[in-house]
Amino acid sequence: MSRRYIHIFCGTGEGKTSAALGKGLREASEGKSVVLIQFLKERQSGESMDFFKRLEPEIKLFRFQKFPENYENLTEREKEDEIQNIKNGLNFAKKVLVTEECDVLILDEILGLTDKGIVRFEELHSLIDAVGDDTELYLTGTSRCEALWPYVDEVTELNTSYRAGSNISIDKTIE
Repeated sequence: MSRRYIHIFCGTGEGKTSAALGKGLREASEGKSVVLIQFLKERQSGESMDFFKRLEPEIKLFRFQKFPENYENLTEREKEDEIQNIKNGLNFAKKVLVTEECDVLILDEILGLTDKGIVRFEELHSLIDAVGDDTELYLTGTSRCEALWPYVDEVTELNTSYRAGSNISIDKTIE
């Protein structure tokens, strides 16, 4: 029985990465292999990286970003270099999917690459097309990337986060 499954976690609210990681942790606890590739994420502390190292070999973390600064703060030359690093990450993700190197692939903050003009819709659609019959793919990011919705199984949009004294949170799943 096929368990191919593709889920987008998008929106401006908090918890997209946490939700995708939670799915990955659940699968890893059942003996599945998980690959997490992060795009344009802030540098993590040594403690965070040590934690991910302890999760290996079930969960492997990859980052192709080289500069510690936010993408928006880079010089044009540095942005060009970083775009090449990101493209290397995309190629790695496609290789992982085509060769079925993992059961679960999490592409963290990949959706935001479209807003920055780094990745085109067609490139993300190509990744979705490469998902095998026994693979789960989770894509996260602030961008809604609605053009991808017809090609995925589920979309969860997190619009706001509840904080004491603030408005009610709005979380919804779009099918």
